[in-house]
Amino acid sequence: MAQGRATEARALVIDDEQIVLDSVKRILSAENFAVDVSLESPGGLDLALKNDYDIVLTDIRMPEIGGMRILRDIKRVKPSIPVVIITGFATVGSAVQAMKLGASDYLEKPFTPEELTQRVRQALEKARSQEPELQEVVHKKTVIEVLERAASDSDFVARLYYEGADALDEYELTGPEKLAILTGDVSWIEEHIGPLSKTQMRWLQQRLSAEIW
Repeated sequence: MAQGRATEARALVIDDEQIVLDSVKRILSAENFAVDVSLESPGGLDLALKNDYDIVLTDIRMPEIGGMRILRDIKRVKPSIPVVIITGFATVGSAVQAMKLGASDYLEKPFTPEELTQRVRQALEKARSQEPELQEVVHKKTVIEVLERAASDSDFVARLYYEGADALDEYELTGPEKLAILTGDVSWIEEHIGPLSKTQMRWLQQRLSAEIW
């Protein structure tokens, strides 16, 4: 009796559109991937952190928790897992930013089966061949400098909102450090730096109250 093919990899897909979940699961299952899906971002993030996946695909704009935060929280716990951002035309710019902050790639909707499988396999290969980024604050003084500037420089704040990672190009920061600043990751920054002052907290609190991440 012939044995079935071994599962190529285990994937998790997080998206608030059922049609996208169904499509990705159908395509990847046909390529012998084991695929779990989640229509709700909090549940999807919980699955990603609790279970062993080889790759996660997540939409960037979702109710409750957005793709940037999912990227951030997965990388904090499992830095070697590749994360591919699913995006529509209107959010391609955000997906490109996500790649500068640790995402492996992005996939624009609508996509073909060939595009999906190619991006997924490329992301898996990239993850196997590269060391994951260190998930700790390396440039403590620079992080504080950015937070203090953001507390008083309104032009800089506007750039952080609209340019994302590009607004931090002049600073020597790692991807995880930039992602923490841009998503208001207070607990992670304080874990590595220590308690922040009210001034240093100002931008992070603005970031958290401005939009879902």
